[in-house]
Amino acid sequence: MEKTNGKIYLIGAGPGDPGLITVKAAECIKAADVVVYDYLAAPALLAYAREDAEIIYVGKKGGDHTLTQDKISELLAQKGEQGHVVARLKGGDPFIFGRGGEEAEVLIKRNIDFEVVPGVTSAVAAPAYAGIPLTHRDYTSSVSLITGHEDPRKETSSIQWDCFAKSGSTLVFLMGVKNLPNIVTQLTANGKSPQTPVALVRWGTTTQQETVSGTLENIVEKVQKAKLRPPAIIVVGEVVSLREHMKWFENKPLFGKKIVVTRARVQASGLVDKLRQLGAHCVEIPTIKVVAPEDNTPLVDAVKSLDQYEWIIFTSVNGVKYFFKTLFAQGLDVRALGNHQFACIGPVTRDELEKFGIISDVLPETYRAESVVDAFKNRGISGKKILLPRAMEARTILPEELRHMGADVHEVSAYETQQVSNAKAELMALLKDGEIDMVTFTSSSTVKNFMALIPEEDQALLLSDVIHACIGPITEDTAISLGLAPQIVADTYTIDGLVDVIVAYYTSKES
Repeated sequence: MEKTNGKIYLIGAGPGDPGLITVKAAECIKAADVVVYDYLAAPALLAYAREDAEIIYVGKKGGDHTLTQDKISELLAQKGEQGHVVARLKGGDPFIFGRGGEEAEVLIKRNIDFEVVPGVTSAVAAPAYAGIPLTHRDYTSSVSLITGHEDPRKETSSIQWDCFAKSGSTLVFLMGVKNLPNIVTQLTANGKSPQTPVALVRWGTTTQQETVSGTLENIVEKVQKAKLRPPAIIVVGEVVSLREHMKWFENKPLFGKKIVVTRARVQASGLVDKLRQLGAHCVEIPTIKVVAPEDNTPLVDAVKSLDQYEWIIFTSVNGVKYFFKTLFAQGLDVRALGNHQFACIGPVTRDELEKFGIISDVLPETYRAESVVDAFKNRGISGKKILLPRAMEARTILPEELRHMGADVHEVSAYETQQVSNAKAELMALLKDGEIDMVTFTSSSTVKNFMALIPEEDQALLLSDVIHACIGPITEDTAISLGLAPQIVADTYTIDGLVDVIVAYYTSKES
């Protein structure tokens, strides 16, 4: 029988941290016609998928199976027989208690081409992120990986408890939270010391990581008290004692803080990445989206008559992007800008302009009148015609100050922000459960639209214990006008500046 044209990639999606995906796994996801993912595969990995790819969730967790294993295997076989390239994402490694072997056997029987892409298993990664080396020359030189949840259809256990109990190996049990009492009983009954250190690591390698440590004698009680639930791994052995001075991930300055990012989703990645690297659990609740104005004629007309202007001033990254998008759409390029001078408000806007090969001549640091006047005072702009492509309904202070200096300012709308409310239900649930530590605001529009998502009569109660962080004083002023009292305001009005003051805030509270 000839093989079909389809191909199935059985991919280890890693333990939860999206950064632990392998290069080959990412390439397979990008190439796939169909992506099939389970409960433990990080949803962030779906960002690698093509826009036209079919995305299928087949998650399995205790008592809640979207599809049984047999049906998952059948799904993969059918997609392969239809000629599709399929990326099957499995949490951790597909061949370490991932049932990848069972799926491979079905594909072999159906004569469907497949490859296995190994992944970082949680059995190794979760202890590492919890500060537990599975081997250490002073403690142990071997590791045993054991299922904590045997097939319930088996009449007798295949786990050799007496061997594991008497072994000096580090023991790692996967999927064993519910069976923890039995695991403890079996090990101690077969000779393992009740004083043996134990740790359970839940959602290892993610910003939701939670670790409970103890000994075989008290770990069941501690886990019950902590209300620890799956998914978690269990580590048994003397190496667990090294955690107290080796834990590095949980010592990050923002670890465990749940921070809402309200920025437009396409722009949020920079802030989200920086906060996550510092240990924060970021929740993306975009309150705005950036779009071209409904009527783009004024900007098009300005681009067609660029020779009328001597200066072009950009006030934001979006202004730069939409200006050049319009420029290119008219069949023009940067050669049309050879006789102009440029100014950018803020270093981030300047950096975006430089991507198009243009260096800003002037760099006012802020919108504040003093900063604008100081930046242009020696530029002789009186009588000069200035093009100002920026957001619709932007603040008036910049053109006003330029006109006071004698400039002829032509404002055009390069883009507009629109309210986004599709995450309202998620936001309200988080606020009502008291799960949000901080909300970040990167513009006045994010504040306005965030507040619009919350019924006015509920705002005071739901936001009373939430920290509010603003990228600068203008955003702060908007927040205050809407009844908020921001505790954090960046001194440098950039994403890096905002992150710095957030870290400083929590660091000072803990010191």
